[in-house]
Amino acid sequence: MSAYQLVWLRQDLRTFDHSALHHAMAAGPTLAVVVLSPEQWRLHDDAPIKIDFYLRQLQALQSDLANLNVPLLVLRVELWHDIANALKKLCQTLPIANLYANREAGVNEISRDEWVTQSLKQLNINSHFFEDRTLFALGSIRNKSLQPYQVFSAFKKQCYEKLSVSLAPCYPTPQAQQMLDLNFDQSMLNIPSLTELGFNQIPPLQQALWPVGENSAFDRLDAFIADQVAYYDRERDYPHLNSTSQLSAYLNIGMLSIRSCVNALFREQYGNFDFVSTGQQVWLNELLWREFYQHILFDFPKVSKHQPFKDTTKGLMWRDAPDELHAWQQGQTGIPIVDAGIRQMLATGWMHNRVRMIVAMFLSKNLLIDWRLGETWFMQHLIDGDLAANNGGWQWCASTGTDAVPYFRIFNPVSQSEKFDPNGDYLRCWLPELAHLNAKEIHDPYAKNPQRKLDYPRPIVDLKHSRLRALEAFKAL
Repeated sequence: MSAYQLVWLRQDLRTFDHSALHHAMAAGPTLAVVVLSPEQWRLHDDAPIKIDFYLRQLQALQSDLANLNVPLLVLRVELWHDIANALKKLCQTLPIANLYANREAGVNEISRDEWVTQSLKQLNINSHFFEDRTLFALGSIRNKSLQPYQVFSAFKKQCYEKLSVSLAPCYPTPQAQQMLDLNFDQSMLNIPSLTELGFNQIPPLQQALWPVGENSAFDRLDAFIADQVAYYDRERDYPHLNSTSQLSAYLNIGMLSIRSCVNALFREQYGNFDFVSTGQQVWLNELLWREFYQHILFDFPKVSKHQPFKDTTKGLMWRDAPDELHAWQQGQTGIPIVDAGIRQMLATGWMHNRVRMIVAMFLSKNLLIDWRLGETWFMQHLIDGDLAANNGGWQWCASTGTDAVPYFRIFNPVSQSEKFDPNGDYLRCWLPELAHLNAKEIHDPYAKNPQRKLDYPRPIVDLKHSRLRALEAFKAL
């Protein structure tokens, strides 16, 4: 009986530009496996909308792999700690020679992969891991002292130098292999529904916002490059313009690779690292921020363990204010731009990036509530919830992280709203109870008339007083 290659799929649900799949199929007859771990997902606060997106893409991917004559087997293992035994049992029933997978950066992910590697070694099965989630190998971007960068600008400079030498090529979708003569339990092809995994069903209208399939991801990427990237630097901060790529969810579950994004960005330059617009450069920088946070996650395991990156901020005296936290979580703070952002997230699973910063800084600075509570709430509701990017963004706003905003720089949410949503279009979309107000009133509806009657809460905090309170808390360190 032939020996087979086994591809273990994780956050890489695609066939195009898939490092592990490419190398496995080049080595010989291949089958694929995915392990669903709903209890682990709960421990990691993964949002039901993200899990639903993952399962829907898994259906599409199973069909794509079937066209390549690669069966996709589905295992359910509640906790990652038990995956090693599950894969070992699978490999004892099938003639597997090698395991192939793409590396992931988190502490739990690294431990999981080490357990699997050691377990399969007992069966003389070798495990091969590839760099696929990042442009550059984890641990490869180093300063002159061979230490990881802790400041984005220096990290970005080295990335630019590497990209100017060559852009990483994409692996083509593999050619179909011969049908496998393989016996296995056919029930292993069944992909469970969200409710079968113990989560509430996602409304169809929410699902419609996020179509699955690699073609959907490429359509969104190509449309952004063709129509929006040239203006990205000027329009990306205005939430009512819908001028961001909204590709984060697709990158997060690996429906689209980071290499595909960078190659598409320089397609008209025939793959040469040559900017033709400021928007093009600014979007690349956003992709590199994502890269930076993946490398930080790998190089500094403490950020996987609910620890601030800056040790000096461990002693911050966060406030215990459950009522204020609840108001923030439900979009009922009385600060329109904050409430609009939260309501957008609760309704769609996504929030505009500028608004994410405003919302996060309001919680961590104006309310002086521990950023980790906000980080968790975002993960529990975002379709693009990614530990590295979410943690990095929250610690940046809370001034506890790498390359973070200085503690004395605190966004005024009303000023931010007036600047980036000048006509109140974004606010009207998500706060219909304020839709009748004019562009001057809507950003701070009680400012000039505290007694006016509106079906909208009054601000739960005084912005000036709360800013001073935050400054004192940081100075106390």
